[in-house]
Amino acid sequence: MTHDKPMPLLALRGVHTHIGAYHILHGVDLTVPEGQVTMLLGRNGAGKTTTLRTIMGLWAASAGEVRFRGEGIGGVGQQASTPDIARRGLAYVPENMGIFADLTVRDNLLLAARAARRVDQLDAARLDWIFGLFPALHKFWLYPAGKLSGGQKQMLAVARAIIEPRALLLIDEPSKGLAPAMIQSLIQALQELKRQRTTLLLVEQNFAMARALGDHVAVMDNGRVVHTGRMADLAADEDLQQRLLGLSLGAHQ
Repeated sequence: MTHDKPMPLLALRGVHTHIGAYHILHGVDLTVPEGQVTMLLGRNGAGKTTTLRTIMGLWAASAGEVRFRGEGIGGVGQQASTPDIARRGLAYVPENMGIFADLTVRDNLLLAARAARRVDQLDAARLDWIFGLFPALHKFWLYPAGKLSGGQKQMLAVARAIIEPRALLLIDEPSKGLAPAMIQSLIQALQELKRQRTTLLLVEQNFAMARALGDHVAVMDNGRVVHTGRMADLAADEDLQQRLLGLSLGAHQ
């Protein structure tokens, strides 16, 4: 008797992306299992951010296909718009966070909640859950987002992405520029999302965070995925880390 492998939540097959005259992705193959955390690692310029932006339809794939729950959302002849992709349950936290600096924390979250026009229409239980993950957002509820610290802005960016239930979160470099204490708080919040079986695809350069969160890993180089496997296996193999990433995870505790 054979057992079919479950369909991945997200799958990229042979994806190429051009940005103007530049050929950035060169046939990316990537699968993201549902309910788990997949880390997307690689040196600077490997194509990680371009991969996330291609998934979201911000840049169109010039060849190959992007499939979500088995349905095509990207690729020649089946490119969905970014708003349509978001409506399917994907949320993207870009490296620059994408928050509105002049608006309050409250109004940033309200804008991200498609089902609510007013604060009293927000899901109160979900809002309390978010405050449990990120207590600073409750404290600074009526502060302009631009006055938050870097770590608090990152927490707001993630909170915006999860103010409504999402099927898949794409997060680009969440720990970049954060102090170690803020990174630890962010790890704890993302671990809670993981315990809730939230599906995450994370681009991250902090390898302690990658090891703490990742179930699976895909390593990119020169616009291609050159390695896939269990994050724990990569974390345990310093020779493989050196070969794929040019450094050792042990040096980034």
